[in-house]
Amino acid sequence: MKYSAPRKQSSFQKLLTYLRPHWRVTLGGILALLVVNIVGTYLPLLIGQAIDELQDQFEYRRVLFYVFALLGMASIMWFIRMASRIWLFGTGRQVEFDLKQQIFEHLLKMDPAYFARNSAGDLISRSTSDVDNIRRLVGFAVLSFVNTIFAYALTLPVMLAIHPGLSLGAISVYPLVLLIVMGFSNQMRLEQLETQEALADLSDLIQEDMSGMAVIKIYAQEDNERQQFSRLNQDLLAANLNLAKTRNVIFPMLGGMVSLSLLILLWFGSRMIAANTIQVGDFVALLLYIERLIFPTALLGFTITAYQRGEVSIDRIEAILAVDPQIQDDPTAIPLTSKKVQGKIEVKHLNYTYPQAPRPALEDVNFRIEPGETVAIVGPIGSGKSTLANALPRLLDVGAGQIFLDGMDITQIRVRDLRACMSYVPQDSFLFSTSLKNNIRYGNPQAELPEIETAAQTAQIHHEILNFPEEYQTVVGERGITLSGGQRQRTALARALLLDAPILILDDALASVDNQTATQILQNLQSKPIQQTIIFITHQLSAAALAQRILVMNRGTIVQFGTHSELIQTPGLYQELWQRYQMQSNL
Repeated sequence: MKYSAPRKQSSFQKLLTYLRPHWRVTLGGILALLVVNIVGTYLPLLIGQAIDELQDQFEYRRVLFYVFALLGMASIMWFIRMASRIWLFGTGRQVEFDLKQQIFEHLLKMDPAYFARNSAGDLISRSTSDVDNIRRLVGFAVLSFVNTIFAYALTLPVMLAIHPGLSLGAISVYPLVLLIVMGFSNQMRLEQLETQEALADLSDLIQEDMSGMAVIKIYAQEDNERQQFSRLNQDLLAANLNLAKTRNVIFPMLGGMVSLSLLILLWFGSRMIAANTIQVGDFVALLLYIERLIFPTALLGFTITAYQRGEVSIDRIEAILAVDPQIQDDPTAIPLTSKKVQGKIEVKHLNYTYPQAPRPALEDVNFRIEPGETVAIVGPIGSGKSTLANALPRLLDVGAGQIFLDGMDITQIRVRDLRACMSYVPQDSFLFSTSLKNNIRYGNPQAELPEIETAAQTAQIHHEILNFPEEYQTVVGERGITLSGGQRQRTALARALLLDAPILILDDALASVDNQTATQILQNLQSKPIQQTIIFITHQLSAAALAQRILVMNRGTIVQFGTHSELIQTPGLYQELWQRYQMQSNL
């Protein structure tokens, strides 16, 4: 997804914001550059003075004096310049660290809908490549830019004092250099933006294909993916070549303009020496000053590139940071501890419509679940069951006055506390690329093995884990790829059970488990000493029949509710689903 950041602040203002926490180190690096440039400005004067003096009267003692003086000042310049580079480049690294930390912490606050709208590859590209560009901007570009300012500010007055006419003639091409830079500036910024977005698209495809490699293999789509990668890679190559073409035009042009100033000085200066209108020492000093200006001027092109990249990257990163989480704590939100939660859930006239959806996903939903009650939610695909499950822990931005926990509006409860009261197992049983032990105790990292094993036994996965060579230390691979679908779901269920929260929500979390195992798991849950309020969404009606009550959903609303025995005797959707289920079971 391609978008631009709101330009509430300019890129330069944002850059100053990044530097503000490190202003002391930055200022130290700038002051060190100032000292380097002051000494560097004095060196050509000293050399010119040495030439004129030794030309009139050569003394070996004076030669040694000037040699050691030049070596001493050059050594001082070297040490101070190294200090300035360490400080300024170190600031760049620190800003890089701060931005990565800020972006990651900001993304952790975002609701799941944000990640549905923005691809993982693009977010990764912004968090890595764009942050790296800002590091170069803060380190290299700031150092080069400040060094250029000091070089001109200190060198030009001295040159004009030596010989105004010759100095002005030598630097007469520099306004043309600035015009060239300004003329190409916007073009380079746009080309840099195109390059960054092409890189983001390519990163997105790589991330997606690495995650879905099994599907690619199963459907033998390697050629299609190869062609798609080639197309995106070609787009990136074209964007990079366009940028390189512009740079290859402007940089040699800048270098040529700078060299022209040196030719002007040599042409007119040599004639002035012959006419005795300028001393040899002063002429050599002017040559050294022009040489001194060549490097920062020629480097101006690279500085501009780094700035353009950094400016684009600042916009792309600010586009992430400028988005506020849709789901936030109310200023008057009340704290809540899970030990005080009884588990009563009440839903009143709940409505929810996804952005740009043609019809509501939930429409006037009403029900009540008592503490410790086990309730099943069934219905056709797309009837709103998962939307309802996501609404209860506020994974969706539901309005106030619609969902209540123990009589409290969930929008008035701190989000962190609300979710701590609910163990939620979604359809996608995501596992981290670590051991089974760490996956199960993810919500409670301090849990010991006996607690983990108890949760695994309730989830009917314990004995299978013991059959693995490394048992609970078995690493499951990225997204749990080394486990079967049923094993992933039961591992995720064990993770939720370990928390022992007052409310347990299972969103079709047993879909990959056979009916007998699913039934055994539900019986285990209902036989626990401490009763939980259990809400489980399922298409396995034999498991739903064990619930104390069943809510039947269709097209975003509840069309039936009651016990299994009541519903199979009542004409309606549940009866149809049960009959269909029975027929499929008998095949």
